[in-house]
Amino acid sequence: MAPKLVLATNNAGKLREFRELLAGCGFELVTPAALGVDFDVEETGMTFEQNARLKAVAAARLCGLPALADDSGLEIDYLGGRPGIFSARYAGPGRTDPDISEERQRELVLAEMRGVADELRGARFRCAIAIATPEGDVETAAGVFEGRIGHEPQGENGFGYDPIFVVPELGLTSAELAPDEKNARSHRGQAAARAVERLRVLAREISSD
Repeated sequence: MAPKLVLATNNAGKLREFRELLAGCGFELVTPAALGVDFDVEETGMTFEQNARLKAVAAARLCGLPALADDSGLEIDYLGGRPGIFSARYAGPGRTDPDISEERQRELVLAEMRGVADELRGARFRCAIAIATPEGDVETAAGVFEGRIGHEPQGENGFGYDPIFVVPELGLTSAELAPDEKNARSHRGQAAARAVERLRVLAREISSD
């Protein structure tokens, strides 16, 4: 039986992506909720990597299992790098419905970018992944996905800012890409591919103990 790896997230869209991205990593993927653990970590870090570390270490400690967490977000050149590490909270506090929050966040970004020329709409997604063990060991991986901000939401795939993030060479948003293509190009896909290499080693180490 494969050892368990805790995915330190309550985001359903992110969970779906990680189940695809981490296929073949050697672990059975579980969530804190599936283990009966209430997981809610305050993201006090100043970088994506710091926040990923915070979440992975907390999940590993609470669940007593290896854990993987990511922190990712959208950086927009015209907005000086915003929303950045606040991407998931850009709609403000008190918004608990993920669908409403994500839609509102997209609306806020589009409102701030209204009238901005295409050549000034450069943006990128960044992702940092942290893998932590209950003993406190932590390793990280990162990925970057370059693009620009569109003028209106397009596409039904993905989540978060995907419908307004355009891949210029394709003329499609991230939400219009087939899952395989998105995973091959995306910030999370790049970081996960690097993380899978470490997870395979860790799974073998655990299985041999």
